[in-house]
Parts: sequence; C-alpha cells; structure tokens
Amino acid sequence: MPTTPPTAHRTRFFDHRIPALYVGRYTIHAKQSVNGLNIEDAFPDRAQCFDVRGPRFVIPATDVHASYPRPGSTGLYSQVLPHLTFESPGVPWLRRLKGEDPAVPWTALLVFRENELPEDPLALGHTEACTATELLDGHLPGTPPKIDPEHLFDDEREMLCATVLVPGDLFTALAPLPKEMGMLAHIREGGPPDAALGIASAPDEDELKAVVVANRFPDAAGGRHVVHLLSFDGFESHLGGTAAPSQGLRMVSLWSWAFETEPDTGMGFGDLAQQLAAQPDLLLRLPVPSPPQNPSAAQQAALERLSIGATALPQRLETGERSFGFYRGPLTAARAQPVPAPSSGERLESAGEALAYVQPYGVFDASYAAAFSLGRTLALADAEFRTALLAFRKAARGAVRRLLTHPELVGRAVSPATAGLLLREHPARDAFDRLLDGSSGTARLASALAGAGADLTNGRVRGQARHRRSGSGATLTAAGVRSALADAQVADVLRQATARELEPVSAWLARLPLLEMIPFEHLVPDPRMLPQESLRFFYVDAAWVRAAVDGALSVGVGHAVDADLNALARQVPRPAPCGLLLRSDLVWNWPKTVMTGFRGDRPIKEIHRASYGSDVLLLLFSEVIDTFTLAEPPQGLHFGFSDIGTIELRKLSGPDIGYPMGEFPENPGDDRFGRFLRGGGYDVLNVAGPGDPLLPALALAHSVPALSSAQLTLQMIKAPQVQTFTRP
Repeated sequence: MPTTPPTAHRTRFFDHRIPALYVGRYTIHAKQSVNGLNIEDAFPDRAQCFDVRGPRFVIPATDVHASYPRPGSTGLYSQVLPHLTFESPGVPWLRRLKGEDPAVPWTALLVFRENELPEDPLALGHTEACTATELLDGHLPGTPPKIDPEHLFDDEREMLCATVLVPGDLFTALAPLPKEMGMLAHIREGGPPDAALGIASAPDEDELKAVVVANRFPDAAGGRHVVHLLSFDGFESHLGGTAAPSQGLRMVSLWSWAFETEPDTGMGFGDLAQQLAAQPDLLLRLPVPSPPQNPSAAQQAALERLSIGATALPQRLETGERSFGFYRGPLTAARAQPVPAPSSGERLESAGEALAYVQPYGVFDASYAAAFSLGRTLALADAEFRTALLAFRKAARGAVRRLLTHPELVGRAVSPATAGLLLREHPARDAFDRLLDGSSGTARLASALAGAGADLTNGRVRGQARHRRSGSGATLTAAGVRSALADAQVADVLRQATARELEPVSAWLARLPLLEMIPFEHLVPDPRMLPQESLRFFYVDAAWVRAAVDGALSVGVGHAVDADLNALARQVPRPAPCGLLLRSDLVWNWPKTVMTGFRGDRPIKEIHRASYGSDVLLLLFSEVIDTFTLAEPPQGLHFGFSDIGTIELRKLSGPDIGYPMGEFPENPGDDRFGRFLRGGGYDVLNVAGPGDPLLPALALAHSVPALSSAQLTLQMIKAPQVQTFTRP
C-alpha cells in the first residue's frame, strides 16, 4: 500500500487575534501630583487625543487574499461552506460589537441565492452605492445601522460604500448568532513543518491570515449564488435571533463575489471512486459471467484467449469464406507471450506473415496482422510522413553507396559521428584535400597520378581488393549490404550520415509506442471491456507495437535494400510496460484529479496521458505498478461535509494532532448533514443555536467540555478523498 508522502508544509489554526486597541477615537488624560505638597493646581491636567484607524465601510482589495468558491466559477459546491481569507490576521476583530465578547468579529459572510435579495434577484453581486452620511440618514430603503455620527472620522462621512437590502425574514433565517460568528472565524498559519520549528514554536507573522467562514451551504439544486461580507457594526440589537424589521436591513457589503453551483446528483467524487473500486474485475478483458464448469478443449482455448484481453470478431477469408477470428490490441490483461521471429528475419514484411493460425480449431488470430495493417494505413494517410520516409531512404541509399567506396570510415579510428559527417560532405573531395595537405602535397599528387596512370594502362582498379573494413575480413560490396547493416558500427555510421532525414521519421514512429495514433477501437475492440464507470489495468504488448512500426515502414519499399534500410529507423523507444484506462464522470467533472501509480510505496513516473472523448482517460507508466490512487483535486483548504453526509473527526491535541479518527456522525443517513441544519430549508448550519447544534455534538464525540473556533475549524476541514486500487 502507498504510504503518506513526507510532510513538506504545515497548517496551524488559532482562535482569534484581539487587538490591544480597537478601531476608534481615544483620549489619554494625564494628571500630576507631588506627595505631601498641596500644589495640585500647579500642574494642570493634560489630554492627548489619538485615533486608531481601520476599515469600516470599505475593505481594500489588498487586504483580501482569496475567496472560495472562486469568483465567477462553476462547480459542485453544495457540500462546502464559502469562505474569505484576509492578508492581515486581525481584520475581523478590529472593531468590537457593543455588548458582545471580544472574540466575536464585527463581520460575517452571508450567502444569498437567486430571487432572495430584492435589489439583486439574479445573484450577480449587484449593490447600491451611497456615501456613509446618506446611509446613516436613511436615504435608501431599509433600516440603516445605528452609528453615532460623532464616532465617524471626517474622511469617512463622504466615503462611498456598497450596500445591500436584506429582507427582515431572510436576515433572521440566515444571520449567525454572536457565538457562531466567533466560531466561524479563525487565524490560519501556513509555513515550514513543525519538525523544523518545533511543535510549540511561535506563530510566523508573515504566514498568518484571518479566515471568515459562511454558515450556509449552496443550494443542492444548483444555481447562482452571491456571497457578501457584511458589517454588523450598528446592528447589534438584531443579533441573537431576534426578528429583524419587516422593511429589511440596509447593510454595508465590505466585499462580495458570485459563483454558480451545479446540481448535486448525489454522486460525488467519493461515490464514483468507491463505485469504481467495487467492480469485481479490474483487468482489461471481456467479462465471462458464467464459464462452463467442465469446458472442452476448444472452450478452454477460447477462454484462455479471452482472459488475456482478446475478443472474437467476424472474419472473411481471402477465399470468400466467412468465419470468426481472435483479435487483441496492444493492451493485454496479462503479460504477452514472446512472439517467434518472422520467417523473413527480425521484421515483418507483410500482414499475412503476421497472421497466426490456430491449427487445432481452424481459426486465425489476427492481432499482429491487424497491427501491421494499421501501421501501414496510418503511414499511407499521412502525406508528410510518406515524404519524409522516401527522403530518408534516398539519403540512406546514397550513404550506403559512398560507404562501399570508403569502407575506411568504419573503424575504431573514426567515430560514427565523424564518419557520418564525412559521408554527407563528399568524402572523395575531402580525400583529395588531404592529398594536397602539407609542403609535400604536390609530390604526393604527382606520385598518385603516375601510379593511377600505370594501373589504368594495365587494366587494374587501384586498391579495389584492399578496401576492407577495419577489424573485419568481409568486403563491403552491394551484395553485402544486409550483412553490413547487421554490424552495429556500420549502422551507427549510416544513422549519423542520414540524421537529418531520419529525425522526422523517427519522431513519427516514436508516437506509436505511446499509442498516440492508435484508434480507440483498436485499443478496446469490445465496449464491454470498458463499461461506463470502470477502471481497468493493462500491460502493453511490445510485439504488437513493433508490428505496427513494421507496417508503417513497409510503405514505398521498392526492393530488398529499401527493406534492409528500414532497420535504421526501426529502433523506436520501448513501449511503456503497463498502464490503465479510466472511463468515468470523474474525467469530465474532476479534471484536476490527482492520479498516482505505485510500486510498493514508491511513486512511478507517468510517461503519457491521453483523453478519448469526454469521459475516457489513458495513462501509461514507466514501470509496472501494483497500486493506483485517485485523489480528489486539492482546490485549497475549504470546509464542509463529505459526499455521504459526514465530516472527518481529527485529534485535537498531542503529537498527532489533526490525524483522522473516523467519520462523524457514524450513521449519517441520506439527509445531507440535515441533522445539523437549521429549520426552514435554507441549508444554514446550526453551529450553536437551539435544537441539535453541531458544536456540542462534536465536543461530546471528543469527550471534551467545549471546542474553540480553531478546533471546530480542524473538524470541518473538507479534506480531499483518496481511493486506492490494487492491480489483480
């Protein structure tokens, strides 16, 4: 089983940050006296006024770090609580609400759906703008906040602010209680792991950020939503569950964003992943529901072929007879058996040569023949490749002819790269230049010409019998091209000499081992092998890929030398040993799903990924894997419940703080966390209100008197779900 990867990052939660001084106006009074002397009037009292400034009607954009769901996004968000993260850790507690605990922030996130806000029925984020003075004077409909104008700074009076009108009954249904406001805000620290800093290390000020979490889940039926960070400054009298005025409240929206959630079909990431893992067979092959108890020899042979991934398809023979034959693509349920070498040597020269005849039962296995034909068809359909292949063969034939007359280029004294370069750049002319090199060049030229004249007079070709390859006794003649190409040194020299023409051919052929150009019907010849919502492991048959390569190289072969020269281009990368196919809604709905293959506890490199349509994904790995994991995409830390209506309990203290303890509640039912929601059908989380609130239930599950806001946050983290699959 795969193990948890090493920790590279940590997250810690803190309850709140109470400021030493809240935002507002302050006066310091100084009075002096001297003990034993009645001179009080000699030292007049002094008063010093100063202001503590902070946001009141507007939150600067620089103070907002991120919001979730992302503004303008569309997704399945009905199981998460929207939240807003601040760059500064103290923003939610800069002001103190009258009569409330210091831990209660002065802001809260409220989530509104379509047709709930009268001035924004489409939930687009529309607000009404006015100055602070106009707001307090009641120029807009709704009850304004009760803020003494004397407590306003001069520059705040004409400050433009965004406002929303919240109907009274809607505010009463949605507004969190003061205690809930304190529990739904916390400070988060992200930084190096505790192993480096120590578990009791002081918070890193540069990594602290405040987070405010909403108390309402988006609608499971889908639709647009708008989230407003509302100021409760001046609305203290309406907190605590008391009914709001019927005309509604005119509230300041400090920040807002809109998003759209998709309908919740009840099949979330976890449900789909569990459904994939529950299937009886995870190998890419036809299901055999009820094989015979005592199969005959013919039935047993057919079952064996089906078990490795083959299927039976109609076949029409060259004689016109109709029969059936077996076909298997490059993906196999078991390791493919070694294939005997073709009669022509290491390569296939025709599809018929690759056709396997199952003699005892009079049927054919067309797997490798189909691969050869497919490779040839793909090459014929690609004009650019055909042109490159013919250009390569022309260059290779020229290099062979030049090598026959200059066999000295193959040997230990000359590297393949240098020899290949010389073959491309006129070796006869280079030899003539070397003949003229040095002060004695003229004498050597005269001697060579005189000797050549004598040889021609006597009817001899100079040096013909002495042109032999270094280290070999074989003469390089046209008849010996095949045997010459079998020599690794000769093949290397020719590859270097034709590198420019060979490159596009090799690049095209290298796509075949990655299965890039193979039609899906050749990979999965029967749809029953990969039904909807399925995951299948497979091996890759290297011999099938080689047959397709031979088929592609068979295009334009004019004579035996061309076929022999194909060996220079036939060396393609070895196919990946294994992979898997996934056909699921996960491919479309969770495109950033983390997929990892393991061998033991070691992650294996993924070397290729391809999509077929909108719901099929193919993955190839560099080694054979024995386990595979699907992990829900980590879209950032957010809060909510799982697909089955539970949350993950986590330890509250100790060295393993945050480690999972099991699902809560143990028997969730089918009510989407409904036990802990307020009545009225608004999907508002009952954190600490009347009835059956979440907070005391969690405290009881942990056997503690109460939970703090940081501890509640730890429980409400909606961690990504992971499903592990073991290869049969």
